Amino acid sequence: MKRIIPLLILLSFFAALPAGAERIKDLTSLSGVRNNQLVGYGIVVGLDGSGDQTTQTPFTVQSIVNMLGNMGVTLPPGQNLQLKNVAAVMVTASLPPFARPGQAIDVTVSSMGNAKSLRGGTLVMTPLKGADGQIYGIAQGNVVVGGAGASAGGASVTINHLSVGRIAGGATVERAVPTAVGEGEFIHLETHVTDFGTAQRIVDAVNASAGPGTAMAIDARRIQVRAPLDPNQRVSFMSRIENLDVTPAQQAAKVIVNSRTGSVVMNQAVTLDSCAVAHGNLSVTVSAEPVISQPPPMSNGQTVVAERNQIDIQQEGSALINVKKGANLSEVVRALNALGANPQDLIIILQAMKAAGALRAELEVI
Repeated sequence: MKRIIPLLILLSFFAALPAGAERIKDLTSLSGVRNNQLVGYGIVVGLDGSGDQTTQTPFTVQSIVNMLGNMGVTLPPGQNLQLKNVAAVMVTASLPPFARPGQAIDVTVSSMGNAKSLRGGTLVMTPLKGADGQIYGIAQGNVVVGGAGASAGGASVTINHLSVGRIAGGATVERAVPTAVGEGEFIHLETHVTDFGTAQRIVDAVNASAGPGTAMAIDARRIQVRAPLDPNQRVSFMSRIENLDVTPAQQAAKVIVNSRTGSVVMNQAVTLDSCAVAHGNLSVTVSAEPVISQPPPMSNGQTVVAERNQIDIQQEGSALINVKKGANLSEVVRALNALGANPQDLIIILQAMKAAGALRAELEVI
């Protein structure tokens, strides 16, 4: 019996495709050029009765009182506000590199109380701060929620997640983060994957394009490149370097196993040595059947209900299967399919193959 494992079949298809070159900009990032995370606390107003229950979220009431106080509205002492159209939220954004004051960025608005939905609400002006406590942006606008919900008579229907929304271009940058492109005459490229072979190939491609001695690999991740000092020439130089094609070195053989979902993913460098595998399923069934015991006539006895338990143990027979040596991923897939195992069983088999030295790959369980 042969059972097909769709995931492995799909992987074998991609493994058969030739490895193509990638641009340097897809393999590396420029040192010092990165995003900066911003966060702020705000209030969403204008909700249709789906806001926080203020008796359970006192910080929402306190925020409204403080906001109204800043606007010159004074509430009577001890005033018990019962608000249904307001929700306290956390506002997050990513400040891109080279962002300048006045530039618009997207923000994500997430409820932090017990609001049922943020749909239709408006975020009130919210300062966005960085890790240093400085304000780098101001967010405000109408919240867009990709979902819907309705309830009536104790029944409710919800589509997607209603307590998180997004405002496209909802924040304005108020402070720029200085971003220096390189140090003096040098800039540094950092590869996404630590690999000596890929780093050397990037160095060779840059030197072939810009001249010998332009690039030098410091280690398996960091590459030093000599660039022009003039800002305009440096931008043009980096544009040309980033678009150079490089074929990355083949990665180490690796198998990733997700023990919770049963997913098995392996790269094209995985190979197998010849081995023999026997796999069978063991099932234990416990059943209980009620049995009624009646006394003989005229014995003054009582009817008793008892329980009869039965335990059955079944084990499927499985012959010893010879798994042939696989020199590439497609052959490995065919060999594993020949075992007729489901993904959960395949996890155990792969671990046993690794222990026996037949699986030529690093096995990582997540």
